[in-house]
Amino acid sequence: MLDLQYIYDNIDAVAKNCENRGVKVDLDQLKTLRDQRNALITETDAARHASKELSSKIPKADAATKAALVDEGRKLRETIAALEEKQREIEVALKEIQAAIPNMTHPDAPVGRLESESVAVRTWGEPPKFDFEPLDHVALCEKHQLYDLEAGARVAGHGFYFLKNEAVLLELALIQYAVQIVRKHGFTLHSTPDIARQDVLEGTGYQPRGNETQIYSIKDTDLCLVATAEITLGGTLKDQVLNVEQLPLKYAGISHCFRTEAGAHGKATRGIYRVHQFTKVELFAFTAPDVAESDAMHQQIVAIEEEIFQGLGIPYRVLDICTGDLGGPAYRKYDLEAWMPGRNEWGEITSASNCTDFQARRLGTRCKSGDKKGTQFVHTLNGTAVAITRALIAVLENYQQADGSIVIPEVLRPWVGQDKIG
Repeated sequence: MLDLQYIYDNIDAVAKNCENRGVKVDLDQLKTLRDQRNALITETDAARHASKELSSKIPKADAATKAALVDEGRKLRETIAALEEKQREIEVALKEIQAAIPNMTHPDAPVGRLESESVAVRTWGEPPKFDFEPLDHVALCEKHQLYDLEAGARVAGHGFYFLKNEAVLLELALIQYAVQIVRKHGFTLHSTPDIARQDVLEGTGYQPRGNETQIYSIKDTDLCLVATAEITLGGTLKDQVLNVEQLPLKYAGISHCFRTEAGAHGKATRGIYRVHQFTKVELFAFTAPDVAESDAMHQQIVAIEEEIFQGLGIPYRVLDICTGDLGGPAYRKYDLEAWMPGRNEWGEITSASNCTDFQARRLGTRCKSGDKKGTQFVHTLNGTAVAITRALIAVLENYQQADGSIVIPEVLRPWVGQDKIG
């Protein structure tokens, strides 16, 4: 979240940022609550001081005076308790508004409310030109028995699936391939938990409860299934204080991802493009609290994503995401979209966000340096190395052949053990 004093001192800029992101927040109420809280703090401190002075007089007072002082002290304690309770109520209301305010936005991010207003900054590769009618991944998977959606629905419900045959080998190959690349770039590998505490989800900017949530919650606990390893990797340093010399820290996590995909509809729900569970290799970084450093790390993460898909030979474009589609924590976000012949359009395959100190402030992740007093909140970044289902779709559809077979990208063959399917 944003610092409360920063919001108060930059209220017009924060209001404009909320408008650009399409977020409605009652900043006037936030200012009112903050002023009320400050007044209560002053009043409570004065009452405590009076109570302390009164207490010092009691031992020296005569019997008649002592009784009056004790009664006055009791009333002061009741006043202090009432003031503290009122302050707690205001703190909760203030925190609720503060938590709803999105991160500030990079000055170069495109301003717009719609996904279509994001800007393509570069394109790599050429979409394949087929001399036959290309199939989508649904038809290809059915043709080669690469998944079983009906069994998935019987076992777990709509949106779940079984991968089968070569699709299983491709999943393992994509993980191994991505892991080799991210490790080469100095990212420490993690196999992460598939569940996390509610406060960790909230710390990374996810809404674990409520009608709008995309998160599966575990009943009668404070645990949730994670939507991405960004949550668990971000939570590894919750409430920790680092030395700035330790930064940057670069983590990579392999996890299952669970999303309710509430409201999803249309062709995106066909097959495995939008599902309730998938495997992903995620990148996460902690940097010094300096925008230049986190910007540089952001570019590195995007470059790694591009390296992975260039190695796979998948045509893609890089989008600079507009303000209305950034999500709350992101200061700036880039998406990679692969060309998907079966959809005859681009489809998102990775996302990379610089969240500056937005998540770290919620998580309490700070750093200290010898030349600065106190501590500062670190910057955090996240990015997708490979999300298996989307990558699988891109590989199957772009590498399909006229005879119905599917060529396996050369970089994956050592793990798959064959050069084509069918």
